[in-house]
Amino acid sequence: MKKIALINDMSGFGKCSLTAAIPVISVMGMQACPLPTAVLTAQTEFGEYYCDDLTDKMDMFTEMWKKMGVCFDGIYSGFLASVEQLRKLEHFLEVFEAEDTFYLADPVMGDRGMTYDMFSQEFLQGMKKLTSRADVITPNLMELCLLSDVSYEEMITHRQDENYIEKIADLCKGLLEKAAKPQTVVVTGIIRTRDGREYVGNLAVSDKETVHVENPFTGKGFSGTGDLFASVICGSLVKGLSVKEAVEKATYFLQEAIEEATRENIPTVHGVNFEKYLYKLL
Repeated sequence: MKKIALINDMSGFGKCSLTAAIPVISVMGMQACPLPTAVLTAQTEFGEYYCDDLTDKMDMFTEMWKKMGVCFDGIYSGFLASVEQLRKLEHFLEVFEAEDTFYLADPVMGDRGMTYDMFSQEFLQGMKKLTSRADVITPNLMELCLLSDVSYEEMITHRQDENYIEKIADLCKGLLEKAAKPQTVVVTGIIRTRDGREYVGNLAVSDKETVHVENPFTGKGFSGTGDLFASVICGSLVKGLSVKEAVEKATYFLQEAIEEATRENIPTVHGVNFEKYLYKLL
């Protein structure tokens, strides 16, 4: 059975990070091996929460797994709470990233115009270095702008432009030029206006192809959907699917769950009821 190391936080409420990734990777027929970066009572958008930072435990996972002699077919990194955790992840990669190991980095730094508490210029520089070594990165549009040193506020003023997606693709190509190896940039949750309606889509750009898949936007953004999307991308590519197949699988897996959560007025901080749609990943 293929194994994927999942380096992310564990939140009791919010259906995100490890509680999203573990069931997705498991149902896709692979072993999910979690390395928690922090344990939270609830994801940070709840406003009030307790967070147990596990920075001092990360190296223990690395060394114990090294002693066990395990290897990973895939590595997926998500939320990192500090610059120090970025360094510890780099050490993990030095130990476990082989020539044929697939590495997906989700550069979690902010969303919808606001950066998260751990963000700093030092953190951004560290994330740029980390993402440059990944096979696939899955930023949302704001994170893509941060990595590209471009104003997010300026970028979204072009949502109604016919060439909006091309503008975003150009930013992706700029990152590809800086990557240490052939890479695919998958930008999640791109909202644009077309024919008087809003759509939300995902854009994958590599040296070989550009894939854009979108659906009508329900008007709500739910906790954990980016984590679920990245998990499906990671699992699909480790299994040998193409980028196009992976993006389509992830998009359509989430579409119905998001539409249902919108109809039922589920609070966005609680995430979507994705569990009932996991069968689509079999």
